[in-house]
Amino acid sequence: MIDLGLIRTALFVPGNRLDRLDKALATGADAVIIDLEDAVPPGQKAQARVDVANKLADTPGRKIIVRINGLDTPEFAQDLKAVVGPHLWALIAPKIESAMDVARLHDALLKAEAAARLQPGDLPVIALIETAKGVDDISQIVACQTEPARLYTVAFGAADYSLDLGIALTAGGNELFYARSRLPIACRAHDLAPPIDTPYMIDLKDIPALKADTARAKQLGFMGKLCIHPNQIEPVNTIFSPGPDEIAQARKVIQAYEESEAKGQGALQVDGKFVDLPVVERARRTLRLASAGA
Repeated sequence: MIDLGLIRTALFVPGNRLDRLDKALATGADAVIIDLEDAVPPGQKAQARVDVANKLADTPGRKIIVRINGLDTPEFAQDLKAVVGPHLWALIAPKIESAMDVARLHDALLKAEAAARLQPGDLPVIALIETAKGVDDISQIVACQTEPARLYTVAFGAADYSLDLGIALTAGGNELFYARSRLPIACRAHDLAPPIDTPYMIDLKDIPALKADTARAKQLGFMGKLCIHPNQIEPVNTIFSPGPDEIAQARKVIQAYEESEAKGQGALQVDGKFVDLPVVERARRTLRLASAGA
């Protein structure tokens, strides 16, 4: 299983505005995504590709992801040739719609890794699900077996998804509930890391709405959220991290359970709440998340 660790926040930087990269890396985001796809106009893609390759070489050891152009675009092969190398942490592949797309991407990456003198499978992939077909085929996408393993998780892109369906995005997000519900279940069923949620794009100054949207994603089983502005990082990190009270309660539950187990007892109550093994496992997961986000 590929393990990139916890990604609560991944902040986008346009591939043609790399002057923003250092600031993005200093925001506290768990990862930074350099975007060669939607953020770069067609006439600037070739130069952006060169600039990104040079910037990766100048920024070793950082958690930098590149969103390449789609499989069926003329830029796809050139993007891989330019950015695949030892300083790239992971790739985001847009508009993945089928297991065949994953297989095609994997085959192309094997060739790019060989050309860059990397080991097969060195480069993990986050598949971006942003069409009706992608949502409909999500189970087949995450179940696609490559050798070696390639997918770390998937991410949801609501902008293209809503365009595909001809619907409007709203602050309440009811129109996204079905798609958002499918991704975490599919990832868990096939032993991938929890997915990463779509950016909140409606009003970048509305932090309460961002928090509400992030809380909905967490409740559905996402581990983090894509971000498009630095002011989104701190609120999203906070929501996807256990708070002090949660951590203290988790420790209390684990201690009480272990003491009960040592006495040969099973289920018990802590502060009037029933505690059995699933509750304890959730408490242990809370402590793991706290440690990963520290």
